[in-house]
Amino acid sequence: MTALATTDPRERVLALLRAHGWNATSFQVLEHGFAYWFDPVTDGCVAYVDTGRAWVAAGSPIAAVEELAACGERFASAAHAAGRRVCFFAVEDRFAERDGVASMPIGEQPSWDPSVWKDVVAGDRRLREQLRRARAKGVSTRAISASDVAAVDAPMRSQVEELVVRWQASRKMAPMGFIVDVQLFEFAEERRCFVAERDGRAIGLLVAVPVYQRAGWLFEDLLRLEAAPNGTTELLVDTAMRAVAAEGSRYVTLGLAPLAGGVHRGLRFFRALGAALYDFDGVRRFKAKLRPDAWTRIHLAWPEGQSGHAAILDALGAFTMRARDGHERASFVRFGLETIAHAPAFAVRVLAVLLVPWTIVLALAPTARFFPSRYVQLAWVFFDAAVLLAMVALGWKWRRGLARVLALATLLDAVLTLGEVLLDAAFRARTLFDADVLVVACIGPILATSLLWGALRRGPTPSGNPHTSAGPLPASGSGRW
Repeated sequence: MTALATTDPRERVLALLRAHGWNATSFQVLEHGFAYWFDPVTDGCVAYVDTGRAWVAAGSPIAAVEELAACGERFASAAHAAGRRVCFFAVEDRFAERDGVASMPIGEQPSWDPSVWKDVVAGDRRLREQLRRARAKGVSTRAISASDVAAVDAPMRSQVEELVVRWQASRKMAPMGFIVDVQLFEFAEERRCFVAERDGRAIGLLVAVPVYQRAGWLFEDLLRLEAAPNGTTELLVDTAMRAVAAEGSRYVTLGLAPLAGGVHRGLRFFRALGAALYDFDGVRRFKAKLRPDAWTRIHLAWPEGQSGHAAILDALGAFTMRARDGHERASFVRFGLETIAHAPAFAVRVLAVLLVPWTIVLALAPTARFFPSRYVQLAWVFFDAAVLLAMVALGWKWRRGLARVLALATLLDAVLTLGEVLLDAAFRARTLFDADVLVVACIGPILATSLLWGALRRGPTPSGNPHTSAGPLPASGSGRW
């Protein structure tokens, strides 16, 4: 059956992937959430999400190599006709370096020849020790078939779903869409699944998806429970590597290590800013310690003439895509609020940073314009300094008892501030700036109180990154990052 002979868009895309799928992430476009633009000239297509401002493609066009540039140009023309910008996320050099395409590196992707994996293990004492530790703790690994997980009532389905839910609950960031959304059961017969078990229960999972034109595999999802023994992740990788090697595969990748390597200084700023939520360096170290054969640069690309800064924002918007009102929509605000709910310790750190200049301003503010006396002013300064110290301690290590005390303190702060503003300070305000200061003074403790009580209602909150045997991995440590 040719790509044009079927009416199901995803079946048509699957046929194209079998003929032209070369990018490591190419199979991921079969998951829900993507739209497909089919080239009217050639047998090719582009999978993308519409953020409302841009069509963000997942990888390069799925087309014959000699048609990549022309297919990409026609896709860009179709997007512009629809009033959208265009960018291509996670492309390799063969597309990024073509004429008419601008690009920037966004990270590095490791790859292995699984036929020599056994030599990697034999030559690495630390890796052998990790495998030994897992086995000594009673961890075993095995391949499971599509029939074990695809159907709702399949033997392993409930255990796998529980593992995914528990893994996602441990994340410090809100769930993301685009190519990092965990969808294990789409086209399950094309995937390879490996499970790590202990005492008869699943504690880890590796899902591999095909890279057809490389006769290889992307280890797309690599998940493990926090309680899984050290070495569980490595044991899953070892099992999967040996299994695909036995089938004749010569290519495996664990996908992108985001913002690794020589990325643009603006992206390095994002890497530093987001380090508290996502351990970029830890992901890179984990993949490197498995001794890949090569590292490949991965790019964000866009048509020449467009803004690179807009392309970055468009790509970030694609990852915030979530279903709302029956439609997929991008929302940085919603994603930020959900991330705060997932990682209150990080939000407390941000509040602590903001409280430093506020406390300094409070101490230096003219008393007569904002306070009934200098003693009241100093009392507020000392109170905020105490709250600041508590926030620093809570941001460093989340403790429910301290969070409860701090929530009560910020609630008291909100009540007293609102009372003082209404009864005294509002009558002292002389300018619009004075009024703005009073508004901030009221809103700050209300937001802090809402954050803290919301976190306490959600139940136990992890104080640090979830642990793997390789150290903290803020995502799956694989093709999902």
